[in-house]
Order: sequence, then C-alpha cells, then structure tokens
Amino acid sequence: MTRIGSSDLDVAPLSLGGNVFGWTADRETSFAILDAFHAGGGDFIDTADAYSAWVPGHTGGESETIIGEWLASRRPGNVVVATKVSQHPQYRGLSAANVRAAAEASLRRLGVDTIDLYYTHFDDADTPLEETVAAFGDLVTDGLVRYTAVSNYSPGRIRSWLSLAQAAGTAQPVAIQPHYNLAHRNDVEEGVVPIAEEFGLSLVPYCALASGFLTGKYRSTDAAGGSPRASGAAKYATPQGLRLIDALEEIGRAHGASIATTALAWLRQQPTVAAPIASASRPEQVADLLASTRLDLSADELRRLDDVSRWSPAD
Repeated sequence: MTRIGSSDLDVAPLSLGGNVFGWTADRETSFAILDAFHAGGGDFIDTADAYSAWVPGHTGGESETIIGEWLASRRPGNVVVATKVSQHPQYRGLSAANVRAAAEASLRRLGVDTIDLYYTHFDDADTPLEETVAAFGDLVTDGLVRYTAVSNYSPGRIRSWLSLAQAAGTAQPVAIQPHYNLAHRNDVEEGVVPIAEEFGLSLVPYCALASGFLTGKYRSTDAAGGSPRASGAAKYATPQGLRLIDALEEIGRAHGASIATTALAWLRQQPTVAAPIASASRPEQVADLLASTRLDLSADELRRLDDVSRWSPAD
C-alpha cells in the first residue's frame, strides 16, 4: 500500500483509468474491468466529469455514471475514487460557482456522499487562482470533497496555489497528476518532482503507458487502421523509442513480466510517485497492470531504463 501525500488515503500503487468507460469499453465490459481490478487487489479509480464528452452522442459524465452504477451494484469496501473538474461541456472552467455545481453533479453520478480526491483537470487562466483555491477549500470544509489535487498545472502555478492555500489557511493539495512516463520525462522531473518533494505531495501520473506505446504493441510510426490510441502511440516509435521497448522487453523477460508491467513498475518506483494511472479496454488486460504493483526492478535495471529513455519525442 502507498499513502497519497499528507492524506489518510492508503491505496494499492496503481490507479485504474476510467477514461475508457463508456467509450472503448461499454457498460458491461467496464463492469468486468472494474470487477477484475478489484478482485486483483486494486482499490484506486481515476476518472473525470468530462469523460467521455468527445464521443458522438455523449454529453460528459458517462464514465462517472458507469463507476457509480458499479459501486452501487458491487458495494466494494475501501475503494478510493478520484475525479476532476473544468472540462465538462456544462461545467467548463474553475470559477467558484462552476466548481461547486460540477462537484455536486459528480457526486450524483458517482452515487457517493464525498469525493475522495478532487482535481482541477486543467488550469483556467480566466478565473483568478485565489477564487479557485478558495472554492476547493470550501468543498473540503463543507464535506463534499475529502482531499484536493491539481492536474496539468505548470510548476509556477502549483507553487502559487500552495502559497495561496497556506496564506488562507485552507485545504492544501495532496497530489499532482502530470503526464509522465518513460517516454515523457523531462518536464515532470525537472519542474514538478522538486515541488512534490518539497511539499510532501504525491504524483499520480496519467498516460503512464504513453498512449499504449509502452505496451510494445506499436512498433511503427504508421498508425493507419489502428485503434483510437494508435496515432498517439505512433509518434514515440522512433529508433530511440524502439530501443526503449527492446530494453523493457529484455528486463521484463528476466522477471516473467510483460513490457507494460515493466514500464509501470519503473514509473511506480520513481521519487514521489504514489500510483501510476493505466486503463484497460478488456478485462483480460487488468492482470498485467496489477502485476506492476508486485514487480520491484533492481537499481541496475532502473538505471538502464533511465539511460535509454533520456529523450523527448517531437509533439
């Protein structure tokens, strides 16, 4: 188990991404994925109120609704649910009124009394940061949210948030959710990790498998005819990216582990990381994800992956 920042949230060191629920995984498949995750010891689920508004005919909130129905049906104990605000089509931005309305809507969809961990999904330059910080603090004071967190914030804005919260005596974030994986390291390690270390925050990285590239499935820059994620993965299939996959494959083989399991294990073992986020579109994929929580790479193996992954793909 791992503790998220200064909170009392103790979780297994892997978070199940809910972005696929209602998108590439229908309700029945989503339930099967959640069942497999929980049965395997998983207890930390990540979603957002905007998932999956990008799908034709969807309005946002589909993932939260499925998770809420699963929670009501299964009544699992000690499951931590994180969700986010700012990108739902009806609740865009981080004004105080919007944050409150969005949180209340998420609570209804999830069918819970309190959101365990509530993130700002993306920064909102049109709303004064003081207003957003106060609004998040009020959610904690009023019992709608247990702990707050930030996602996709620059290091400078994270520091400003922390300073404002401290000055106001309001709830401090306990976690940061950055885009972080073996193929996308530099900005997080240089700018975000030092802040997390200084203030005792945990990282809960998204895109932990680089849009699927770190599963080893995509070894070509040609994404034609691929899955919805193939184009995102294909940009990493450079010569150096493929050397990274080869190293992951070799190290994983020594442990009887898959490429994906090995990549997640590397991320889990990085400073300040509490739980990488990874999603599954089929229940049979869940075991590989959970296996990462039990795989401890040696110092030499970590160093080898560090060395081969010192690169930044072109956007």
